[in-house]
Amino acid sequence: MASRICLLLLVAFLAGAFAGDVIEVNKSQREFDYFALSLQWPGTYCRGTRHCCSKNACCRGSDAPTQFTIHGLWPDYNDGSWPSCCYRSDFNEKEISTLMDGLEKYWPSLSCGSPSSCNGGKGSFWGHEWEKHGTCSSPVFHDEYNYFLTTLNIYLKYNVTDVLYQAGYVASNSEKYPLGGIVTAIQNAFHITPEVVCKKGAIDEIRICFYKDFKPRDCVGSKELTSRKSCPQYVSLPEYTPLDGEAMVLKMPTEREGL
Repeated sequence: MASRICLLLLVAFLAGAFAGDVIEVNKSQREFDYFALSLQWPGTYCRGTRHCCSKNACCRGSDAPTQFTIHGLWPDYNDGSWPSCCYRSDFNEKEISTLMDGLEKYWPSLSCGSPSSCNGGKGSFWGHEWEKHGTCSSPVFHDEYNYFLTTLNIYLKYNVTDVLYQAGYVASNSEKYPLGGIVTAIQNAFHITPEVVCKKGAIDEIRICFYKDFKPRDCVGSKELTSRKSCPQYVSLPEYTPLDGEAMVLKMPTEREGL
């Protein structure tokens, strides 16, 4: 009897040891239906900046972001809901160290805050995105590196900033643009309808959606452009004045490097 108990304890110990940092925490969530690439407009987000820190890209002065930046790549359901925190996989920044230049430029934090993790603690912006959304991206992704790398490449391929610039939509604190015109510019470029999120009459986020093989598709929320996300018929793309007084303007990116 004693030997049997010892054997059971050994099996339990080995099971825990080989589980590593990956622990199932929510088995009730079904596989997602599509991806939403959510892009932030820094001019809207950063105007709420009240203090600075080294990780806040809004505080970079003349090096502050001048184009849409990545908020996240989110697995979503066709019914408008989404999975989150699908299993425990503690974020390890070392796994994406070779992507750091691209992440700092195209996927920076626009805040000094520390987002909550799936385990109740606090962590980095990238850690939050991986633990909350990346862990639900299986069977497409199973590790941090490929999740972040693919997101960067999709962002560069579907360049919303460039599309709007070419259509004449540039940052301005005085101009108002027709929401329908902005949506049409993206429709003409990518042949899908995006989802647009506004805050106080200004574009806050634009979401481009994809099937699991990363072919573009309409976003679920795109059918209610002017009501669901509080976007008026005419919206702004505000400039942002960093704390050092230099104005941020929308410009067409000149770098096309792949990551």
